[in-house]
Amino acid sequence: MKNDLEQLEAAVNVSDPLSEDRYELALAYIDRERYSEAIAQLDAILVMSRNHVNALYSRSIAHMSSGHYRQAGNDLLRVVTLDRAFLPAYKSLGYIQLTLGKEEAAVKTLQKAIAIDPDYVDAYCVLSDAFMDLGRNDEALEMINKALELDPEGEEPHCKMAMYCLARGDFKRLRAEQEILQRLNPDLAGQIGSLFFEQ
Repeated sequence: MKNDLEQLEAAVNVSDPLSEDRYELALAYIDRERYSEAIAQLDAILVMSRNHVNALYSRSIAHMSSGHYRQAGNDLLRVVTLDRAFLPAYKSLGYIQLTLGKEEAAVKTLQKAIAIDPDYVDAYCVLSDAFMDLGRNDEALEMINKALELDPEGEEPHCKMAMYCLARGDFKRLRAEQEILQRLNPDLAGQIGSLFFEQ
């Protein structure tokens, strides 16, 4: 693993490195949570090619992972302007808008993703959070049910349902979700169990 990184670094430490090599190195840095180094490589790509969609998206992930939400949001806005079908960018942008307290903007962003792909489970999951934050609980439940319909064994839809049940005080349904999560996300299931069901 280390040798792979050293090879990628060596490919970039030449007088005129290829953008592809810089991009591979940036992804390797992101995998290792070395976000500032990843951003430096992606910045260099974007100096040469300012509309490099994948570099913009990857830089947004590095910014988001290091808590720089506004910079991440700016990159994601550029991504969806340049490539209107880049679904993960809409999901991440919606998440950032939600994190920054812009719930209505998040709803619009995520609805755009669903308009492009009505089967995009991740967008329904984040949209459920936005509706919950807005107090639109029926719509939140509708989004979670849609995600579960599309991905009945998906960890994220079941996590969202568990959080919804907890927020609504529906402990009977929460218990059922906890049992499902024993298989999908044992850590969360254990937390729910120890907090609410174990004496």
